[in-house]
Amino acid sequence: MAKSHPKWRIAKKILTWVFFIAVVVLIVMYAQKVDWEEVWKVIKNYDRTALLISVALVILSYLLYGCYDLLGRAYCGHKLAKRQVMLVSFVCYAFNLTLSTWVGGVGMRYRLYSRLGLPGSTITRIFSLSITTNWLGYILLGGVIFTFGVVKLPAHWYIDEMTLRIIGIALLAVIAVYMWFCAFAKRRHVTIKGQKLVLPSWKFAIAQMVISSANWMAMGAIIWLLLGQEINYFFVLGVLLVSSIAGVIIHIPAGIGVLEAVFIALLGGEHVSHGAIIAALLAYRMLYFFAPLLLAIVIYLVLESRAKKLRAKNEQKLAKAQGSDSVREEDGEPSLSLAKEK
Repeated sequence: MAKSHPKWRIAKKILTWVFFIAVVVLIVMYAQKVDWEEVWKVIKNYDRTALLISVALVILSYLLYGCYDLLGRAYCGHKLAKRQVMLVSFVCYAFNLTLSTWVGGVGMRYRLYSRLGLPGSTITRIFSLSITTNWLGYILLGGVIFTFGVVKLPAHWYIDEMTLRIIGIALLAVIAVYMWFCAFAKRRHVTIKGQKLVLPSWKFAIAQMVISSANWMAMGAIIWLLLGQEINYFFVLGVLLVSSIAGVIIHIPAGIGVLEAVFIALLGGEHVSHGAIIAALLAYRMLYFFAPLLLAIVIYLVLESRAKKLRAKNEQKLAKAQGSDSVREEDGEPSLSLAKEK
């Protein structure tokens, strides 16, 4: 492998330090916006069974996030160990959800995957697929819930229920179009800025939707449990979907303020006090955002410290795999990758 130019190595070191400093600043800013005394008070007074089930659902949700990157592994055909992929995915999503897509989704993913030996083009494809997978589940669930009028909007809100139903129908149409292209399109790839993106099979598309939908449903179940199961689960899930898109449009780390505003507005007529809603969302933030972020920081530091060793192992595995492929080709047996292409 050719050595990089000295100026480029210096630039990479500077960019790395800038990235680290930016991450630390964002974490401190986030921590300052949370009333930790109130969070602890809420967590302490919660029903233990509901809390334990919520913790289990948080773990399940982050495992499903890991499956997004495992789908990316299958899609790109890279040879990183599944364990490494799951760890990178956990770190990226913990930072992504709490801070921003640019920090977790883009910055962390490029940093860690490149340190483990993946080229930039492959990382771009993994990132593109993970975003697509996440929003496919949202679009499917949102389409069904909004179309069937599960979410009751207050009078004089930003949009009315008919508009929400139309949005739901449009979302289902997007799913139908995506599935049609995956099943029947003759041209299977498109090149954008030198990056070749290949349309997956319809079975792969179904896997994307099932995994992502299960993840969104797990998130909704956590809030539903923390609200005391007094409101219809699908209504709570629908409100989460509305608040998520609002959080993307008005981007604040972890959606601070946006989540509460939407939940209070839409659950106001459901005989649930504002205090109970705020308490549930504080507990949700602690379990789903901050606790995973603390663990992700530790895992990130471990991955950084072992990155060179892991990269060397990955390159050895890749060299062995390529060697065995070439031996099979010499014996007249096509390699697995070539067989797939054919």
